[in-house]
Formats: sequence, C-alpha cells, structure tokens
Amino acid sequence: MARLDLIDLRKEFGNGVVAVNDINLAIDDGEFLCILGPSGCGKSTALRMIGGFEEPSGGDVQIDGASVVQMPPNRRPTAMVFQKYTLWPHMRVYDNIAFGLRLRKLSKAEIDREVNESLDLVGLGTYGQRYPSQLSGGEQQRVALARALVLKPKILLLDEPFSNLDALLRVRLREELRAIQRRIKITAIFVTHDQEEALSLADRIAVMSKGNIVQVDKPARLYALPQTLFVADFIGAMNLLKATSDGGRLQLGAFQLPAPERIGRGEVTVAIRPEDVMVTTSSNGVSAWPARVTQLSDLGHYSKAFAEVDGLGTLKLYLSKSVHINEGDAVALRPTRYLVYHHDAPPFEMKLPALNSATPAPAA
Repeated sequence: MARLDLIDLRKEFGNGVVAVNDINLAIDDGEFLCILGPSGCGKSTALRMIGGFEEPSGGDVQIDGASVVQMPPNRRPTAMVFQKYTLWPHMRVYDNIAFGLRLRKLSKAEIDREVNESLDLVGLGTYGQRYPSQLSGGEQQRVALARALVLKPKILLLDEPFSNLDALLRVRLREELRAIQRRIKITAIFVTHDQEEALSLADRIAVMSKGNIVQVDKPARLYALPQTLFVADFIGAMNLLKATSDGGRLQLGAFQLPAPERIGRGEVTVAIRPEDVMVTTSSNGVSAWPARVTQLSDLGHYSKAFAEVDGLGTLKLYLSKSVHINEGDAVALRPTRYLVYHHDAPPFEMKLPALNSATPAPAA
C-alpha cells in the first residue's frame, strides 16, 4: 500500500491551454479514489502525470512522501491499465503478463509463479496459452489488469478501463475489480466520466471541471450535498429551478417555498432530486404545484415520470411503485427536500415534513 500526494500539480500545453490547474489531492493507503468529470476536464492528464506518461508543468507528485516526478514510468511504483487493452497480439496471454517480469530479470520459476497467481486473481487461471484474439473484450481487460498487478505496484492507475465494454459486462468487471482491490489492499485511482461507475466503486470521488478539482467527498455525501451547481447538475439527475429570495420565502414563479435562514435576498437556484418530489393531493400548508404528467416509464423497481408545471417547466420524478399515475394525469407536486444555492456559497439544505399520502390528484 502507499499514500499519494498531488501538490499544486499543473499541466499547460503549448497552445496556452491549462489542462490541470494547480490541483491538490491526498489519497490514503489502500483507498479507492475515482477522478470523475466530463470529457476534456483534465482527469486523464492528471492520471498520466501520476504514472509518468505526461510531464507536469509545475507542482509535485509524491508517493509515501518522496517525489517521483523525475522518474520514468518504469521506475515508478505504479502500474497503469489503459482504456485500450494494448495487449501484444503475437504473444500468448502468459507472455503478455510475463513481459515486465522478464525485463526485471526474474527467474523462470518466479515468473511462472507470479503469472499464474495473477491469472488466478483475475479469474483466468486456464487462459495462459491463449492469444488475445481468442478472448472476449472483458477477458482481454482482465489480462491487462493481471499484467499491471503482476508487477506488484504500490498504486494501481486505471484510465476508463471499462468504457469499451457493454453495460452488463462493465457492471460485472467493476464489481470484480473492487473485490480484487479490497483483497490485495492496493491503493487505486480510477478515472471515469461515468457517475454511476464512480458512485459504485469509490471510497471517495474527486470531481473535476475545467482542470480544477471542485469537490472531493464520499459518494453518499457527494450525491446528497453537492457543493457547487456544477456538481449538482453532473452527479445524478437534478431539477434546477431559478428563484428569488426575500429573506424568508423563496419565490418560484407563482409558487413559494420556505427559505433558509441567513440566505439574504436575491436570485438563487433551487435544486431538487427527482426522488425528493412527492406526488400528493395535500401539502400540509405548503403550496402544492399543480402539474400534468407528460411522460411515464416503468423501470422495474421504480417509475420515472416527467410532469409539466406552469411557470416552472418540466420536472423529473422518481416514484415508488405504490404511486399509481398515468400519462396525462393531473397531479399535485411537493418537494420534500431541496438545496438552495446562492452565489458561490455552499448550499443550504431544506427539508419539509413528509406526508402520509402519496395519491395522485383527481384528473382535472
């Protein structure tokens, strides 16, 4: 295991583009950290600087307190798994995995033991004599993982390794990867643009935007309390509504909600998760929002709906199967929890009392 520290790490390209903007990040021994962000935000560039495949323009990369920025990739205690499998097609699986060990001049007996252990670790114990062309995409990515792990790195780096695989296989492989990481207790840094992947894998998630790290948090807190509007909009589905505050109430079109204390006056943004919108006929003193269901999808254990609210636009809703509505129904909506963003300050969290009823309003 190893601790990794990124200190004012920066990367500028010749055209004046700042890909990574003086980021600071500490990753603990044995931690699984995901760097999450949209395409072009700098996450892969940051990972490549950790691995030595990209030279920083400034700052430092330290492993266990020692700088590694002057070390080439093959001298660093890291190993990279790339998006593309990068297996040598003319070599059998065994030889692909053994290649790095042979460069280290290990004995044949040591190489044989280490390769077979790595193959067993990724569930390919009998595949050593096959060629990459004889493997599925998922099996090839397992070989790429085994090739990285056989080198016994202190830190495992993974650059969107499952993005070329189908959805079901991605889920299966990320579950296997997490189990392997926990089993061998290796520090891992996983780059992805897939929020579901990050939320399901990570101990913590570092969200990047335009070269900056904008929030680092545990998945549950990141989802529940995104600290910026960018994170709120990027992590999970979110209804973002413009409002004004008079210091006591929030005005959203013709509707009102309680305002957080100390928020002051001015324009704000109200953020509501789809699962935090209740379909009801009563509002317990809080103005309900008359709406009409425009689209409804049955997703098995829950339903996804879109409802049009006059003056507010379309809201996305996630509903339990106990709520029986149809497209075209008139309903009353009421948020049970929402966040209020004012300027660049962290959000205020607001909760309204839960209601006993979740019955749609009578059709108009």
